[in-house]
Amino acid sequence: MRYGSPDHVPYFEEGLREDVLEQWYEQGLPEGTDLSHLFRTDRRERIPVSLVPNPPVEKWPTSTRGLRSLRHRLDPSDPGRYPEDWASRVGAWRSRDHVLELTVHRGFFQSMGVHGWGRFEEATALLHENPRLARGILDIIGEFAAALTERILAEVEVDFVSFSEPIGGNDRPLLSPATYEDFVLSSYRPVLEVVRRHGVETIVFITYANARVLMPCVLKAGFNCLWACEVNTKAMDYNDLRREFGRDLRLIGGIDLDTLLLDKSAIRSEMEKTVPRLLAQGGYIPLADGRVRANVPFENYRYYRGLLEDSNSQSSLDSNSQSSLDSNSQSSPDSNSQSSPDPDSGGQERT
Repeated sequence: MRYGSPDHVPYFEEGLREDVLEQWYEQGLPEGTDLSHLFRTDRRERIPVSLVPNPPVEKWPTSTRGLRSLRHRLDPSDPGRYPEDWASRVGAWRSRDHVLELTVHRGFFQSMGVHGWGRFEEATALLHENPRLARGILDIIGEFAAALTERILAEVEVDFVSFSEPIGGNDRPLLSPATYEDFVLSSYRPVLEVVRRHGVETIVFITYANARVLMPCVLKAGFNCLWACEVNTKAMDYNDLRREFGRDLRLIGGIDLDTLLLDKSAIRSEMEKTVPRLLAQGGYIPLADGRVRANVPFENYRYYRGLLEDSNSQSSLDSNSQSSLDSNSQSSPDSNSQSSPDPDSGGQERT
């Protein structure tokens, strides 16, 4: 994600459910097959910490007087928020050879306790009917997340942090850009300040909605990577997003999972329109935009993974070739006259 020259582009499997494997066994995959022997998968570990109120909130504050109880439930020093073997895990993480992620916020709706329509209506109405209380709740959640993040990053160096933001549906987010920036992103500010202070380079906005109209204010707030999951891939087209926001926006995903339900020609077409171009530009990890489900045939999944590995191999060759060219140009008397790669030209040099 640094636009460098890695030996390979990582592949992050979201985990295959047992019902998926059962279907694949019926389709001919030998039972007990270790898929890591068939497909290269890079390990990604998420630090297991609890971001939820403890004890749970039974009745959310209806006035600013109720904020004290919420703050008490969001105590970053609560030992129950961390695994019992925290010290030994920290020691292991310091010598790890895999990617380590820290989720630092659960997003607006989950943090506001929305698990059904009743609370959804309360939470959204609060933004308009009692904005002072809404800000108070969001600020307490943001301050808690910042303090928790500070405690963890003081002990552990992570590869990236993530904010989970299930903010709407396939048509649009449920909050306008102005409301989202004014209330939600402003409450993220303390967390982002901690993350930047500890030198974490990649700050991932994980969304489960068509958040296209939010992207300008999201990048303005300090996020630099998008991971869009199970969204309208036309509305959140990664090629369009890279053209609009350039290298300021790293990308994870971008392959329509539903294409894996079709034939091999459709799968190849879907991948060819996105993967080679973005890999050539850098700052991109190709991945299906959702967790593989049981209705995805194993043969289609195998074909998809094979195409990814082929693209990865070609990307590594291109990257090493470009590094060699860059090295030669630096030693050349005419190196100052060389043009720089244009992200919109698919990695080709402009003349």
